[in-house]
Amino acid sequence: MTDVISLARGSLLAVALAGGLAATAVQAQEAAAAPAAKPARTCFYLSDWHGWTAPDRDTLYLKVRSKDVYRLDLAHGSSQLQWPGSHLVSVVRGSDRICAPLDLDLSVSDGYGMSVPIRARTITKMTPEEIAAIPKKYRP
Repeated sequence: MTDVISLARGSLLAVALAGGLAATAVQAQEAAAAPAAKPARTCFYLSDWHGWTAPDRDTLYLKVRSKDVYRLDLAHGSSQLQWPGSHLVSVVRGSDRICAPLDLDLSVSDGYGMSVPIRARTITKMTPEEIAAIPKKYRP
């Protein structure tokens, strides 16, 4: 009888250890599968925007405040962004705080005709290293 009780205790202990190991493995898989935390949103005000450049038809660099640069990847850009004398037009509806691409209502104009709407796909605040990597003629 004592052997049966010892065997039962040993089996229960083995089942408990296996269950604990399985739970730890499941938690590890869930942690690995969990999406990375979203980076904090960085916002700016249109009134802090002090210049722009366009290295190509689908990219804008915006100079914000005295040292920040934001990169806008455009879903619908325009070759007109690279023409001399082109103006970037921003329409403000409500708050002038920009945190997401939908907060921008942009178009580009040559000053003589109708403006061409452009739409931002992403807005990214650039690091000092990324800003330094921009060729000088494209730094805003």
